[in-house]
Amino acid sequence: METEALLKVEQLALKKNRIYEQSPMRYVARSMLASMFIGFGVIVAFKTGSYFYNAESPMTYPMAAIAFGSAIILISYGGGDLFTGNTFYYSYAALRRKLTWSRTSKLWGVSYAGNILGAAVFALLIYTTGLFAETSVNGFLLSVAEKKMHAPAMELFFRGILCNWLVCLAFFLPMFMKSDGAKMFAMLLFVYCFFISGYEHSIANMCTFAIALVLNSDPGAVTWAGIAHNLIPVTLGNLIGGGLLLGYMYHYVNKPFMDE
Repeated sequence: METEALLKVEQLALKKNRIYEQSPMRYVARSMLASMFIGFGVIVAFKTGSYFYNAESPMTYPMAAIAFGSAIILISYGGGDLFTGNTFYYSYAALRRKLTWSRTSKLWGVSYAGNILGAAVFALLIYTTGLFAETSVNGFLLSVAEKKMHAPAMELFFRGILCNWLVCLAFFLPMFMKSDGAKMFAMLLFVYCFFISGYEHSIANMCTFAIALVLNSDPGAVTWAGIAHNLIPVTLGNLIGGGLLLGYMYHYVNKPFMDE
């Protein structure tokens, strides 16, 4: 039964809320850290994938997917406040009447804004390194960014739903486990599943777009309109995936046991 893990979800949501109440700026800083950790995962994934992309290998996406798993390990063990995970934590706590929906919405908004700031700062840091300046290195990342900007909005929306369903499970299911090794393996497995499936994660996308903006020598290739075209439906999809398919569904199926 999921009740023990759900209590941990509730406690985590309340802990995050206390951090916000004590210092909104610290909460924003934690949100920035989370997207920077995602940024590290993006860089490692696309750096790894670029070797296979340049060789036109079918292993490009599988290898990138494996490398991207480092991001969730960093967030889980290094701290940070990620909007996508918060869609699950806060919605569940609100359904349990531990948080108001107005506070839940505010926390979602602040964590999302902090994630944007963190993505921007990380992109500038990557730009200063010069490590992605050559087309042989950044070609894979820029090609993926371009595809994301031109995908149909409805498809992006449903990819966002499925993505955050898996990502929130990647944080939730390890709560059942005792061993750190088992937890990390489960996290890596679920992140691999969402990446290789082609689903859309709003924070990973904003990190990808931010890096693409500062690296791309062609100003017309990565546009603000294209970024908005992707992030708006993907963010809404992520919200439904975490808030409805996990937050509401787990509250609904476990309510009789949680009220005992």
